[in-house]
Amino acid sequence: MYAPGTGITLVQLEDILSARNVIQSALHRPPVVGSQTLSRQTGLDVYLKMELFQKTGSFKPRGVLNRLSHLNIEACERGVISLSAGNHAQALAWAASSRGIPSTVVMPERSVSSKVAATRAYGARVVLTSGNLLETCLQLRDDQGLVLIHPFDDEYIIAGHGTIGLEILEDVPQVEVLVVGIGGGGLISGVAAAVKRKNPAVRLIGVEPEGAPTMTRSLEKGEPVYLDRMDTIADGLAAPFVGLNNLHHVQALVDDVVTVSDKSIAAAMKLLLTRCKVLAEPAAAATVAAMLCGKVRLSPGTPVACLLSGGNVDLKMLAELLRNPSHSPPASQV
Repeated sequence: MYAPGTGITLVQLEDILSARNVIQSALHRPPVVGSQTLSRQTGLDVYLKMELFQKTGSFKPRGVLNRLSHLNIEACERGVISLSAGNHAQALAWAASSRGIPSTVVMPERSVSSKVAATRAYGARVVLTSGNLLETCLQLRDDQGLVLIHPFDDEYIIAGHGTIGLEILEDVPQVEVLVVGIGGGGLISGVAAAVKRKNPAVRLIGVEPEGAPTMTRSLEKGEPVYLDRMDTIADGLAAPFVGLNNLHHVQALVDDVVTVSDKSIAAAMKLLLTRCKVLAEPAAAATVAAMLCGKVRLSPGTPVACLLSGGNVDLKMLAELLRNPSHSPPASQV
C-alpha cells in the first residue's frame, strides 16, 4: 500500500507481525486495564494500555529492538547513533548494550537529568548539545562511521511500535477509539498501521501539546515542518520535526489530531497518580488529558483506549505538581 501521491510504502500488517516475532521474547506485554474513575468522569468506557511498564519505562524498545535485528555484523561492530530527549535514548542504550553494540546518543542540554543519567547507566555514550540535534547527530555519524538508528522515521521502528496496536485489539476487541500521543510520529504511525489493517472501523486520534504542535503544523503545510522552539512539560512529545514516513502514515491512517495544554496534562498526571495509582510521564498523560478536557468528543459509553506511552517522570516536576496542584509545572524549553 502506498501513501497517496507520494510513492512511499506504508508499513503493512505482515511487517508488524514479523516485528512481533523478533521482539516478543525480549520484552514485556503490558496489560490493558479498565478505569472506573476515568469512565465515570468522561462518560466513556475507558481502558489504559500500560506501556509505561515496558522495559526502560516506555514503548521505545519495541521499535529499537526490531531495527537492531536488521543490522549486519559490520554495522553492529561500528556502533550506532541516534538523537533523543530521553526515552528513545534509554531504549537504544539498553537494547544495544544487551547485544554488545556500542551506542552514542545526542541529547539536548536541557534534557531531564534523570533520563540522561539512565541513558548512561544503560551503557550509551551521551553527547549533550545546545545546537541542532539532527545536524550534530549526522556530523558524528559521518565523522565516526556510525550507523543512524532514527528515533521515528524508519519502517522497522514503525513496525516495532505497531505491535502495541495488535495487543490492544487482542485484549480489548470491542474498542472503537484509540488515543495516542504524537512526538516525531513513530508510535502513532505503527499503531495506526496495525489497527487500520485489522479493524478499519477503529478511530485513531493523535494528541500533541499546544507548545509542540509539530504534526499539526506539518499536516497544515502538507510536509514536515521544523519547530525552532517548543515549550511544554511533555518532553517526550517535543520532537522539533516529524518524519516524512510518519507524516504520510498519519495522513493516510489517522482520523484526527488534537492539541492539549500543559495545565490539562498536569491535571491528568495528578488524576492518574492519585486515583488510578499510575505514575505516567507528561507525554503519556496527554492522551488522558485530551479526553478529560473535551478534545475527544464521543458518544456516551464508547469503548476508548488511551495509550500510556511511558513513565519516566522527572521527580522535580512531580514535586512541583504535587505542591501546586492548580498550576502546571515549569515547562521544558527545547
